[in-house]
Amino acid sequence: MLVESVPNVSEGRRLDVVERMADALTSVAGIYLLDRTSDPSHNRSVFTIAGEHEAVCEALERLVAEAESQVDMAHQVGEHPRIGAVDVVPFVPLGDTSLADCIALARDFGARVAQRHDVPVYLYANAATRPERVKLADVRRGQYEGLREDIGQPGREPDFGPKQLHPTLGAMAVGARPFLIAWNINLDSEDVELAKRIARRVRESGGGLPRLQANGFRVEEPERGHPVRAQVSMNLLDFRTTSLWRAWQAVEELAAEDGVSLAESELIGLVPSAALLDVATAAGVPATLPLQERLAGAAAAIRLRDFDPLMALELRLAAARGPR
Repeated sequence: MLVESVPNVSEGRRLDVVERMADALTSVAGIYLLDRTSDPSHNRSVFTIAGEHEAVCEALERLVAEAESQVDMAHQVGEHPRIGAVDVVPFVPLGDTSLADCIALARDFGARVAQRHDVPVYLYANAATRPERVKLADVRRGQYEGLREDIGQPGREPDFGPKQLHPTLGAMAVGARPFLIAWNINLDSEDVELAKRIARRVRESGGGLPRLQANGFRVEEPERGHPVRAQVSMNLLDFRTTSLWRAWQAVEELAAEDGVSLAESELIGLVPSAALLDVATAAGVPATLPLQERLAGAAAAIRLRDFDPLMALELRLAAARGPR
């Protein structure tokens, strides 16, 4: 079974540690590390790996072991919500693999890693066994600090593992889901409260766009000449329901109400080529152009930072696997 996993770890500042985590993942034969992103403000790194399911699970276990010795959640701080060092581990079907396959895989992996590392594991998304745990935000309610206090309370106990946080790993969320696009839009403003207001209005839970999660953050980027920027950080749970283009326009319209424009956007991880082609079509990029030119036109329309055609999942995986 060919699967993708996008583990999120609560370390984005000590790049030597992030490098060791990447090495742990790629130490398994048959693993393709397709993308890695680190954000010091969020203090978070995101890896995108793909391979046959047995290799992916082995790589993830090595990542957990590395994180256990390198990250201490009792002292970890950052802008991004989190409950653990290896905070989130989703399994995503690729090729002929089904979502049902990934659900079974997530549950098996969650049980195994809980037993081997004595870490509490919560099942979320399509792998959830409780309706109140489908949404990741509900699993992470109260974050690490809140969960430390109420993990033993009825309804907050983990699906697997002890009813107390691991001394360094904290807890983990393990799930199965369709492809998720993690995407941030930076405002041409330092007004973080504006970003939070926009996020509340644009996300599904606030009556906004369906299958869209959003939050507002403060992001420091002095290396890019912007000491502080306000950011609307989004997860598109189904880009065929709410497209990148629709989300871009919604944020643009809401920011314009306060006289603010959009500076740029950035992907965290990869994106299906179909999602960018949707943007190309909506933005009027000619359908007769070659694929890579259409992708570049889409990136320009949403001011995508550091665009590379290999941001498209299919192109990145094909390049990683080489001639077959």
